[in-house]
Amino acid sequence: MSGASRILATDIDPIAGMAIKLNCELNQLNPFPILIKNILDLEQDKWDLVVLGDMFYDEDLADSLHRWLKNCFWIHRTQVLIGDPGRPQFRGHSIQHQLHKVVEYSLPEPTRQENNGLTTSTVWDFQP
Repeated sequence: MSGASRILATDIDPIAGMAIKLNCELNQLNPFPILIKNILDLEQDKWDLVVLGDMFYDEDLADSLHRWLKNCFWIHRTQVLIGDPGRPQFRGHSIQHQLHKVVEYSLPEPTRQENNGLTTSTVWDFQP
């Protein structure tokens, strides 16, 4: 993973863990640890970079995640990149005032059809 000395993937869904393993195999990457737990409930570790995608689909989760990310940033100086397709819960969340657009991608047509009209996905740099 581009020279990283330590990687941890997390998800609360065991199927996502299996997908991560398959993705590593398909991309000829060495497997790395996968934690099937809610990382927001664990003691925070020091990370140089946190990358997350499409996590602001629920208001309570978004609020908890926002607090967790602010702690990562302020306590550990962690860089945070957020990928999101612009769901209403994300667009309306207070985190919007702390984001800087990195890049925006057009979603492929099948993905657009599956996701109720979402047409793009954006990567944001979190700067509280």
